Amino acid sequence: MDSVNKDTANIDDILQRRQVRPTANRIAIFRELLNAGGPLSMAELEERLVTIDKSGLSRTLGLFASRHLVHVIEDGSGAAKYEACQGHSDHSIDDMHPHFHCEGCGVTVCLDDTPVPLVSVPDGYEVYSVNYVIKGLCGVCASKYNG
Repeated sequence: MDSVNKDTANIDDILQRRQVRPTANRIAIFRELLNAGGPLSMAELEERLVTIDKSGLSRTLGLFASRHLVHVIEDGSGAAKYEACQGHSDHSIDDMHPHFHCEGCGVTVCLDDTPVPLVSVPDGYEVYSVNYVIKGLCGVCASKYNG
């Protein structure tokens, strides 16, 4: 996500291209997602953005998901995680990637350099999202359990 300029003017443009009015809260939430370095849960966003209440976060994340500004990741942890779409494109398969969920520490990381396998869908179907999660232990947890 290094190629994305994270200043407010650029975020304004990104939101407006998706017909999302760039309010102060929406800009703050999107900036936090861009700067996160990986998917964040609602609870993690609440901890980072203490001035925005839970209902405001929830409404904004729902809006962002409906306007294809974020990926919603179900990693099996019981809480959806949100990640800013890298390309800000119309759900290009190039913007979709798998995630790794560590069952030891609960961290979910993006596997940006790993392509999602192409799956054929019937004619007339449109793919908007791919939820591809690999589960196991991260290097730190694996060394604790195996060391």
